[in-house]
Amino acid sequence: MTLTIGDMGKATGTKIETIRYYERIGLLPKPPRTSGNYRDYGAAELGQLSFIRRSRDLGFSLDQVRALLALSDDRQRDCTTVDRIAEAHLREVERKIADLTALRRELKAVIESCDGGTVATCRIIEALGPESSATLCPPRDA
Repeated sequence: MTLTIGDMGKATGTKIETIRYYERIGLLPKPPRTSGNYRDYGAAELGQLSFIRRSRDLGFSLDQVRALLALSDDRQRDCTTVDRIAEAHLREVERKIADLTALRRELKAVIESCDGGTVATCRIIEALGPESSATLCPPRDA
């Protein structure tokens, strides 16, 4: 199987510049070149790019994807490390959901506090002002 970078992009829904970026940072190996100096990919690279794309779609960081790719090369290895990476990512997703839920609640309260009228008396504009920023976005625990 011989694929161009455009073929790889179409097959995986990945922009060409993103594929080049993955090569630059070593996430994808640099493919051999044709006599016309075009990248020449095969089924293995397509599979790897599909793995990367799916991992990124699920929100894994580039470092996590790199670790998962390295772990996927050793098919006989215990999957404890893979589980730890996925569990850490799940905790981060759950934290983001909690943050977004709090943000939704706060925005809803601000919107509901508006009685209409003019911008000069708008409760939303007032709530977004510098005096109110501490109540809209309380600092997260470090």
